[in-house]
Amino acid sequence: MAGDSTMAAADLQTFDMSAIEEMDPSCAEGFNVIYDREVPFELRVQQNQDGPSQVGTLEAIKVKILLQGDDARPSAVRIELSSEADLFYHYAHLIDEAGFQVVQEQQKLMVEFADYPNVLIRMLNNCIREPHNHLAVFVMQQDGTARLDFIQNMEYKFVELMSCHFARSSEESVQHHITYRYNAMKTRLALMQARLTEVQNVIKLKNPSLLLQLQRNPSATLAPSQTNNLNSSRRG
Repeated sequence: MAGDSTMAAADLQTFDMSAIEEMDPSCAEGFNVIYDREVPFELRVQQNQDGPSQVGTLEAIKVKILLQGDDARPSAVRIELSSEADLFYHYAHLIDEAGFQVVQEQQKLMVEFADYPNVLIRMLNNCIREPHNHLAVFVMQQDGTARLDFIQNMEYKFVELMSCHFARSSEESVQHHITYRYNAMKTRLALMQARLTEVQNVIKLKNPSLLLQLQRNPSATLAPSQTNNLNSSRRG
């Protein structure tokens, strides 16, 4: 029985997580992930384009940056925003070189499209490292559109460095992302449970009394004599 459990654990251990990662809907249409981190965002809601925004709340938002085509010369850049606190929260920003030229002219940006992903990554990392000096403010509209403003605190004034326009993802897209996240988490849990079973079988074989103690009190630390017994069992 223990042998069967160990074999099952070994089979799961050899499961390639890339198989489930290939099912990530973010990677459809030839996109590949180059950035995936949680970044502190100030979330604001604005009732209309011209009205004032509500007082913001600080939340950790999962940011994915994806490129389509060659990394050095991408044909399109997409940013996806999601939240571990709200599975149905999902916004996306998609831009190609032609669209970027319009933004470049409107915002007087001194960066080319090929460098756009690196600039985004640098700004996001600055928000993580220096949250008091570099701010990511995400303003959401009632119509599903949104704007991400990168702002730098210059002590005497706040300077807006760049803005990115977003749209709330469709219900179908959100469901695909939730399904993927659920299946990925379920697979990782199965791997961890299989590994735990494997460790339990080894301890049961080498030191049954220790396993009983761990099951009664998982936070218990090993006494020196138990450690020596386990080590001697391994050598034996």
